[in-house]
Amino acid sequence: MGLIILLVVGGVIGWLASLVMRTDAQQGVILNVVVGIVGALVAGFLITPLIGGAPITSGHFDVMSLLASFLGAVVLLAIVNLFRRGSVR
Repeated sequence: MGLIILLVVGGVIGWLASLVMRTDAQQGVILNVVVGIVGALVAGFLITPLIGGAPITSGHFDVMSLLASFLGAVVLLAIVNLFRRGSVR
């Protein structure tokens, strides 16, 4: 059950991050889920220890972990855009 919740939350976070970075038209549902989950992992290792709280991958959902996962997904999309186009947008 935890994996299904992680996929759904990762998909929503990835979709919201793609809307913020204006890459939603170029990505599909699967890539949104991948970006959300990888962003959550990046945030779990890098951002969450700085702001405190538990990573979303531990199954603990609170506002700080969701915000950190969203920031991780936005940073991941910015890095992908930088390599793909040479600019972040």
